[in-house]
Parts: sequence; structure tokens; C-alpha cells
Amino acid sequence: MTNIAILGAAGRMGQALLRCSRRLENLRVVAALETAGHPDLGLDAGQRSGVGVINVPISAGPATGADVVIDFTFHSATPGNIAAAVAAKQAVVLGTTGLTDQEQAVVRDAAKKIPIMWAANMSLGVNVLLNLVQRAAAILGPEYDAEIVEMHHRLKKDAPSGTALALADALAKGRQVNLKDVVCYGREGITGERPSGQIAIHAVRGGDVVGDHTIMFASDGERVEITHKASNRECFAMGALRAALWVHGKKPGLYNMRDVLGLS
Repeated sequence: MTNIAILGAAGRMGQALLRCSRRLENLRVVAALETAGHPDLGLDAGQRSGVGVINVPISAGPATGADVVIDFTFHSATPGNIAAAVAAKQAVVLGTTGLTDQEQAVVRDAAKKIPIMWAANMSLGVNVLLNLVQRAAAILGPEYDAEIVEMHHRLKKDAPSGTALALADALAKGRQVNLKDVVCYGREGITGERPSGQIAIHAVRGGDVVGDHTIMFASDGERVEITHKASNRECFAMGALRAALWVHGKKPGLYNMRDVLGLS
């Protein structure tokens, strides 16, 4: 049995994790955390998510009794959440996006002490997509212009999405180039001709879109498009829960969903 704590339990992803956790017999929610002063503190986490009483109140912590902490909160909370996990010797599944360079350094340093499964997108389909995109980039080469378009709901706070950045990184790895040397974040004004080898990312926001990502490889005479569309958050939640089961008991280190799926 793997005992998990869900951080941000009253949020959209927290609620999806609570609902999906009921499908897995070898996993148990033992803590559901929110920030101090949150209006849902004290409510039963199961009732709040619509699955019935599970006798786990939403609290401000700590994540007592958890083997694995699942974190889909806000980037500025990551260092504190990671520090608490290190102190408690708990594994972490980290799905928070928009981390600064300093916050990313905190995660990498903590991975020397505890196992951390860190991914921009926990969807199994997206992680297969990352693998396909890297292979396609290697086969097609820079002669095919690469463009990434992502769309999310109006409430998303960071842009481009962590998944779009991961896709761009997969493209760069496939071409064996440094992403920072070739990336372009949108275009405006008189930009001139498109440089050969450029990898462009475009962010669209609106409505209640959970997450759409399209990668285009365009050349003279043809275009290859690979698209993933998420219709609800359960695909991310189930991937994160699968990752929690996988990372429990692993040695300290920084892992990703490719490791979970055996694609590394």
C-alpha cells in the first residue's frame, strides 16, 4: 500500500486526484493539504471532491503518514513543499509548472536526498507524444520548420505551458541542439524571414480548455502535425497517481514520466 498526501487538495487538480485515487486499491490518501486560512480547511476531502466521506480532513499540514507527496500547487510554494518532504523523507511527485531557475535548483538539490518524479505533464498520452516528437525531429531534421501551439483555459497563470516547453526541449534533443539558442516565443512586428532551425512556441488562452498541444513540422509541399487534446484533468491525475506508485521506494534521484513508462 502506498500512502499519499495531496497538496492543493481544494484546487482543480487536487480534486481530480482525490476522485481518481478511489480507483486504485493499492493507494490510499492519508493527507489533503491547503494553505493556512483556506476556506475549505476542516472539510472532509472526499466530500469536498464528491466521492463521499474518506475521513481525511483538508488541513494546513503536515503531511503526516504519507509515503509520497503529490504537488500541483503554485511555483512559489515549491521550495517550502520540497523542504518539508526532505525533512520527512517522503518521495515527491511534482507537477507544478512555471518554476524559476532558483526554484528548479531547489528541486534538483533535493533530489540528491529523496526521490522526485518531476514532469510538466503527467498524461500518459503526452509522454508518449514527447517520445514521438523527439524521434520525428531527429528524422526530419531542421529542414522542416518546427512550430508548437498550445491552448489552455483563461485562468492559467504561466505561459507558455510547461508541456509546450517540454515539447520544445524534446524537439531540440531530437535535433541535438541547445534549445536556448534556437527558441522563439511568439512573433510580433517586422520579424524578417524565419531562421532555419528555429523552434517557435505560441500560447493561446481562453474559455475552459484543459490543454491542447500541436506540434507542426512544415516543409515545402507538406506538413506533419501531431496533436494531443485533454478533455478533462483525469488523464493528468491518473498519470500522477501511477507515478506515485512507481516512485515509492525508489532511491534518491530526479525522475520523469519517461522513467515511469519505461521509455527512457
